[in-house]
Amino acid sequence: MPIHILLANPRGFCAGVTRAIGIVEHALEKFGTPVYVRHEVVHNQFVCDNLRAKGAVFIEDLSEAPPGSALIFSAHGVSKAVREEAAQRGFKVFDATCPLVTKVHLEVDKMRAQGREVVMIGHAGHPEVEGTMGQSEEGIYLVEKAADAEKLKVSQPQALSFVTQTTLSMDDARHVVAALRQRFPDIQGPHKDDICYATQNRQDAVKALAAHCELVIVVGSPSSSNSRRLREVAASLGVAAYLVDSSDELDPEWLAGKHHIGVTAGASAPENLVAQVVERLRHLGQGTMSELAGVEENVYFNLPKELLAAGEGKRQRSEG
Repeated sequence: MPIHILLANPRGFCAGVTRAIGIVEHALEKFGTPVYVRHEVVHNQFVCDNLRAKGAVFIEDLSEAPPGSALIFSAHGVSKAVREEAAQRGFKVFDATCPLVTKVHLEVDKMRAQGREVVMIGHAGHPEVEGTMGQSEEGIYLVEKAADAEKLKVSQPQALSFVTQTTLSMDDARHVVAALRQRFPDIQGPHKDDICYATQNRQDAVKALAAHCELVIVVGSPSSSNSRRLREVAASLGVAAYLVDSSDELDPEWLAGKHHIGVTAGASAPENLVAQVVERLRHLGQGTMSELAGVEENVYFNLPKELLAAGEGKRQRSEG
């Protein structure tokens, strides 16, 4: 029996990822090579390899870049200490932090200015979490799961707020928030959910996809938090689910006895990788393909004005 491939909608690049990649490409156009990027600008191997081929150099420590170089902060954001060090070293800095991550940073600043302590709900070691935790030298605590909330000790339980990593599973975050509210009844959250629109939309889409499929393939790199969450969401619904970086990682044995195969992609995975996965699946299973209806995303984040102006100037000169 041939397989049928069903594509989730929406999937793939979000506005923050598109903006971050655009900043690196515009910086390369303006300054030439190399342009330094602190951490992988987005968590996708193929995106970063493509930018490396164009002249981007990804670093983890600012000492790896010569003082005065063009430096880009990744979409995940950085701590205040990193910003201060970059200024001291005289870098020409362009900030590719996703505006929705910046929103969380501003929330932390506001909460701390009000004398409130902050609980950060997120995954230890993730660069977004490190950047958000680094918005305050003290009075901020990390909680990963509900069990952590039950053991958490704070200095000011009557003046406590929380923020969340933008790429969490909505269901997991809800459980942690409930545990925090149980332990600290006075805790306050942000006026608007910190989990970003793209994360929410893609998790909703994979839930809809899983309802029609026996197998779900998520295209994305293992380093991508939102991609890993998509696989977990599908698996939590009782559907076999795998995360693949590319079509080469597809195992034909996964298709055994499966006739309805769902495909989605994390917010940092390009559509051409999805197309390659679909093509390989069709080759393995001689199947048809359709796409689920879903939320139409029309969010756009502007690039830094100085980079846009530089690109426009070059076009005008070439046209003249």
